[in-house]
Amino acid sequence: MQLYSYWRSSSSYRVRIALELKGIAYRLRPVHLVRDGGEQRQQAYTAMNPQGYVPLLVDGELQLTQSLAIIDYLDSVQPDPLLVPPSQPQRGRVLAFAQTVASDIQPLQNLSVLQHLTTALGHPAEMRAQWSAYWIGKGLSVLEQMLSHQSGDYCFGDTPTLADVVLIPQMYNAERFGLSIEDYPRLARVTRHCRDLPAFQRAHPDAQPDAE
Repeated sequence: MQLYSYWRSSSSYRVRIALELKGIAYRLRPVHLVRDGGEQRQQAYTAMNPQGYVPLLVDGELQLTQSLAIIDYLDSVQPDPLLVPPSQPQRGRVLAFAQTVASDIQPLQNLSVLQHLTTALGHPAEMRAQWSAYWIGKGLSVLEQMLSHQSGDYCFGDTPTLADVVLIPQMYNAERFGLSIEDYPRLARVTRHCRDLPAFQRAHPDAQPDAE
């Protein structure tokens, strides 16, 4: 397998975590989202992924985009460990948590959105940071409540699931934009447990070959 990834991309980070948890061998193909106007916009990349985003997983003839779709595929080809529980209601809880991050929180502080705030709307860099911190903080408050009845080491039990896989990159972004994760004690507890695991450590942005 090959993973086209950018070290700071939270969506790429999710897939790296999933690959590492499952012990799947893969080749990392860095895509720089800023240099030279963004390598993701170059024809060689958009020929594989017309959306021009990362991550992109290539497995043989398959070219798959969107982090949650990629992780679903990985669950199919390597179900140990299974990141999305097979049975309800736990399956629904995990998917709802993951979608809250992937659909509601992360898109508002996506690089392309932040660049548009500056280039098209003329907002200064400090406003971009305030924008991101506001929406991340609002979203983390919701996630904190979603874990109000959970007591395991991880989001939904004593083993990592898709919920943890999407949470950790979002907590990384929260700290980047100046939020204290300790303001969200349940999320902070889960984050500490996840960060102790070698798979999460190997997937961390700072551990990537393209880290700057």
